[in-house]
Amino acid sequence: MNLSNLLRRAAQAAPDKPALRYGATTVSGDISYRELEGEADRVALGLLGLGVRPADRVAVAMPNVVAFVSAYFGILRAGGVAVPLNVMLSEQEVGAILRDSGAAVLLGAGPSGELAARAVRSLECDVHVIVAPFDDFTEPAWPFPEVHREEDDVAVLAYTSGTTGSPKGVMLTHGNLAANLRQQMAIPDAHVTVDDVLLLTLPLFHIFGLNVTLGLLVQSAATGILLERFDAVDCLHTVEEQRVSVMFGAPPMYVAWASLPNAERHDLSCVRLAISGAAPLPVGVLARFKSFFGIDIYEGYGLTETAPTLTSNRMGDAPRAGSVGLPLPGVELRVVDEDGDDVELGDPGEVVVRGPNVFAGYWNKESDTAAAFVDGWFRTGDVAVRDEEGYLYLVDRKRDLIIVSGFNVFPAEVEEVLLDHPAVLDVAVIGVLHEYSGEAVKAFVVLHPGAEATPEQLLEHVRRRLARFKWPQTIEVVDALPHLPTGKVLRRALR
Repeated sequence: MNLSNLLRRAAQAAPDKPALRYGATTVSGDISYRELEGEADRVALGLLGLGVRPADRVAVAMPNVVAFVSAYFGILRAGGVAVPLNVMLSEQEVGAILRDSGAAVLLGAGPSGELAARAVRSLECDVHVIVAPFDDFTEPAWPFPEVHREEDDVAVLAYTSGTTGSPKGVMLTHGNLAANLRQQMAIPDAHVTVDDVLLLTLPLFHIFGLNVTLGLLVQSAATGILLERFDAVDCLHTVEEQRVSVMFGAPPMYVAWASLPNAERHDLSCVRLAISGAAPLPVGVLARFKSFFGIDIYEGYGLTETAPTLTSNRMGDAPRAGSVGLPLPGVELRVVDEDGDDVELGDPGEVVVRGPNVFAGYWNKESDTAAAFVDGWFRTGDVAVRDEEGYLYLVDRKRDLIIVSGFNVFPAEVEEVLLDHPAVLDVAVIGVLHEYSGEAVKAFVVLHPGAEATPEQLLEHVRRRLARFKWPQTIEVVDALPHLPTGKVLRRALR
């Protein structure tokens, strides 16, 4: 089994069909499935020529460009493990992931590729850096033979912040990713077909973009409209012009669309399905979007560790405001108390799940992996309630995770950077509601006696160390922080 066979089958079924239409802000070209298959073969042959062997890690530092897609499937075809890098990470953060994963090769493009290449040089490690368009790779003269992989073999090492702030590699196997594609395709009236045109503006380095938008696209041999960056107005024009039928988006995208002046002037009658994920969607946005465009948004829920989708409102008759829907086929989901017993309907509890899409564990972190599972059930850390019909409603997070525009930020990660400033004595970080990004980072800072530092100076310190989405939107200098007798900061009081 090799997940790259998805692309091979699509190329055999629809060789001359446009797989991707692409451009910077407007669509300007296309590549067929036959051509995309050839590019993936070329990458695979090139990697093998560099000495890449099954299970070797290959990092990918690219925005939403065609080279990302050919790199991803080429890595899998060569038997390697893809390590997609968030293009918003700092050089220091990229270096930490490259070091932890032990990547043998880095495939890069654009500014993110250049930043990752600098990280490689600073590490002084033996990582081959190849920059798109991969001119050094040989053009394949014949179809590339499959490198066999088992279902339990790791296909993607997706990094997500750990509870201590250090990055954790989520091991997603070929079986995990394929299972979740089957589960998504089994959602009633929501599966993608060969006739669909999909909007691919979600970042492909994110598991939502990778195994939902891109995965379903290739699984169905549909056509994807690949946009390198999101601009609300340009994106809607593209949807109209390219007759997009399926939209996948994160809440900030739908917020932006529903907030545009004269939004109702855009004709989105071509859209038959709009899906939201990666973070909770404000209830008011559902109503505004429906009133402007006549389209229901179907919200779902998942995690990187579940490849990613667990639930969807498309499993029911109609979307329910505030709910993330019902479990997908093959997903077992429970809501439990601290003792692991099922709670009563309507009572809050932690969401635990199991199924073929649940990850194989955290890379080189056996204790974290063991702590994440109880009797074979994965503990999501999310708190939710279920109604009498089984619909799930997220109400809180057991951990202190902050989700900014669908990206995970853990307080400890930001706190560590702020504590490194010479003027800072104590710090605590929390998430606060934000109209556009869902949540924003807020920091409370205590300075050393006699020390001086403005919020602007502290923010500049953070900017040099962390990705933009992790920057505090607000830094408040206070005299003291509320602490429990154990010394732990009482975040509830700060909220």
